[in-house]
Amino acid sequence: MNAHRAGFVALVGRPNVGKSTLLNALLEQKLSIVSPKPQTTRHRILGLLNRPDFQIALVDTPGLHSGERRMLNSVMNRTAATSLADADLVAFVVEALRFTPEDERVLQRIQGAGRPAVLVVNKADRVQPRERLLPFIQDLAARHPFIEIVPLSALKHDNVSALPLALAKHLPESPPLFPPEQVTDRSERFRTAEIIREKLTLRLQQELPYGITVEIENIEEMPDGRVAIGAVIWVERDGQKAIVIGEHGRMLKEVGQAARLELNRLYGRRTHLELWVKVKDNWADSANALRAFGYDGE
Repeated sequence: MNAHRAGFVALVGRPNVGKSTLLNALLEQKLSIVSPKPQTTRHRILGLLNRPDFQIALVDTPGLHSGERRMLNSVMNRTAATSLADADLVAFVVEALRFTPEDERVLQRIQGAGRPAVLVVNKADRVQPRERLLPFIQDLAARHPFIEIVPLSALKHDNVSALPLALAKHLPESPPLFPPEQVTDRSERFRTAEIIREKLTLRLQQELPYGITVEIENIEEMPDGRVAIGAVIWVERDGQKAIVIGEHGRMLKEVGQAARLELNRLYGRRTHLELWVKVKDNWADSANALRAFGYDGE
């Protein structure tokens, strides 16, 4: 009988390579929010993959990026770096046939941390014919002694099942670190705020989502069995508030409808969602505001 293995695997990479999509694909459920916009993931998200022979604590991290223009960016980079330093194993996620200077900086962070690393070549489905991947993989293999290399497509679920086996065999022999029924260390309150922020990110113009955060004020059960949720969308300027609300409240209504559909699935019953938009000047550069909103550089 094989010894049980368990440990932490940090999913690291530059913004927008598909780390959150990969986490969701591995868990076969949505845990991390996803959008086409870089830096959508702001927090450390733990997802637990349980099998009879192993338990992998997958840690989705904000994309490591340069140009820390805001205090929020610094906190996000610190969160990713801490997760990398604390991991037993690193899954370095890159985009097939694309290796940028930002990818190189992430690889240098991995080398500095001294953790064993598995190379995950995502979006491999876009490469036709597949043989074009070989020179790309050979070039990356020459840059670092990766212990495994797994090409896959998180979006298409192509070869995703190969990754847990490649990761698990390099984890320490250990009993499970978490109860087998646990999926994440994040609360429903946190996931509720993230779902609302995802819907905002998907609907708003390019720059605005980076000046937005969501705070849950209350979650209560109603007499009719529905879950009543009150949330505040914080922006940095009055002009942003007008954009989020939209003409005749149309944008806020659309965001609320989209969020409510997903919240119904999260809670397993109907939800009643009320959204308010408030201004906190330059919250993304305020240490006190970042702490209050849960951005503590975990």
